[in-house]
Amino acid sequence: MVIYYKLYITTTRVIHSSFIKKLVDTPFYELRVKIGDQYRIIIFSSDHDNFNECTKAVLLYGFHKKSTKDYKDAIKKSQQILEEYLINKKD
Repeated sequence: MVIYYKLYITTTRVIHSSFIKKLVDTPFYELRVKIGDQYRIIIFSSDHDNFNECTKAVLLYGFHKKSTKDYKDAIKKSQQILEEYLINKKD
């Protein structure tokens, strides 16, 4: 099912907010996956501030959404993963 969402966001030019939403006060977006329960995948748009205009995005961290409190930990983890990604990308 996640492959379907990945295919959708890579082939659709304007993505509806029920699939992708900007996380306030962060450089990240969330991919909203509904498979019975709600899952979220934190995404970083590496070449544009607007996700609909980006051509390169990095899927950073996925989690099972139980409450809004889950976002703080997920954002921290995503920031760590992004930092490691950017360091390794330079090498």
